[in-house]
Amino acid sequence: MTNVRLVMAVAMLVAAVGCTADTADGEAASSCAGLVTFEDRRYLPSDKADFTAGEKLGTATIAACDDTPGDSGGSVLEDTTTAYAVEGRAPADAVAVGDTRAGARLVEIR
Repeated sequence: MTNVRLVMAVAMLVAAVGCTADTADGEAASSCAGLVTFEDRRYLPSDKADFTAGEKLGTATIAACDDTPGDSGGSVLEDTTTAYAVEGRAPADAVAVGDTRAGARLVEIR
């Protein structure tokens, strides 16, 4: 069930990436959808598909998010998943998250 929630959170982020709100000074505000925290670092989903998930690092937290408060379907509850090393990258830069290495998604520091 956790993997389903992770996939939903990642899908929501991909859909919301282009849907950020403008602030009063014209700069875009960031979206919280898909935000993953691991070892006090925050990561966002990447569109890169060419990576290899390595050893299990620990537990990551998928942040609760409601980017569209008036939309009943836009809310994601906080959840946890497994964080994996990404071969060739430091965990301070990127990790893979998911219930299995084969099904893990790449998330990167933003």
